Amino acid sequence: MTKIAILGANGRLGRVVAKAFIDASFDVRTVTRTGKVPAEFKGATAVVGDALDRQSLIRATEGVDIIFNGLNPIYTDWGKCLPMAENVMAACHANNALHLFPGTVYNYGSPMPEVITEEIPFHPTTEKGRIRCAMEELFRREADAGRVRTILLRAGDFFGGTGSGGWFDLVVAAKMKKDVYTAPGPADLVHEWAYLPDFAVAFVGLARNLDKLGFYEALNFPGHAVTDLEIKAAAEKALGRKLKLSFMPWWVLRAGSPFVAMWREIVSMSYLRFEAHRLVSTRLEEVIGEIPHTPLDRAVAKAMQDIGIAVAASRQAA
Repeated sequence: MTKIAILGANGRLGRVVAKAFIDASFDVRTVTRTGKVPAEFKGATAVVGDALDRQSLIRATEGVDIIFNGLNPIYTDWGKCLPMAENVMAACHANNALHLFPGTVYNYGSPMPEVITEEIPFHPTTEKGRIRCAMEELFRREADAGRVRTILLRAGDFFGGTGSGGWFDLVVAAKMKKDVYTAPGPADLVHEWAYLPDFAVAFVGLARNLDKLGFYEALNFPGHAVTDLEIKAAAEKALGRKLKLSFMPWWVLRAGSPFVAMWREIVSMSYLRFEAHRLVSTRLEEVIGEIPHTPLDRAVAKAMQDIGIAVAASRQAA
């Protein structure tokens, strides 16, 4: 049985990916600083490991075949990203483990390409974009040197799954219980979203088809490239009632950004909400077959339920 360690197993992405690999009958090890994980991870082995402590991480991942790197510090702590990535590379090398990694669209900078293929070069224009590019350069160097094999799957903004900290729960759905839909940008702008259960299943597909992949691969995950008007319509269908459309008050964040670190970090990435973009792939389907894609209405309804928003009975059954 293939053994996989999930780093960041208490995070929003890590939880969903861990469950997907458990459901797929992999031998799953969840690695967290505390060793504590949700009760839903039945069948997984929980271990303690600190991604900022190289030896701790090497010990925590000893004997695994695959390391899924779901580590993602909060926006104001991104200085930790590269040291963590270096430690993950050391753990993969020490244990001869393959590295699975979720990429972002930050690498492309502004202006964003409207259609992002796997061949488009990076052009980071923010500090976070430059950090992401540096991480991917590290992974490629390790692969080119024959030390660590990396398979990267790039996605848009996450929605779905338990936990908090994403645009969907913090902004879009924040006032839905008061019948308000909050658009982070122009409501008719196409934006790339990734429904996490689909994204996680795609990673399982990659892990099952390693014979079709090279020593370094960077693939795109085409999720839901949709407008806020489309998400709003799906939410209204789930609720069985209309929602008032409102817009995120960017002027407040911009005015306060010199004084509030988190607002400053959010404002630095605001171009993503005002520049249309979508991910396409010329390779993913060749590798894993049909790309997981939950219909938008069902994905939005389940994502709402995941964050405690009651939906109509007909949507619960869908």
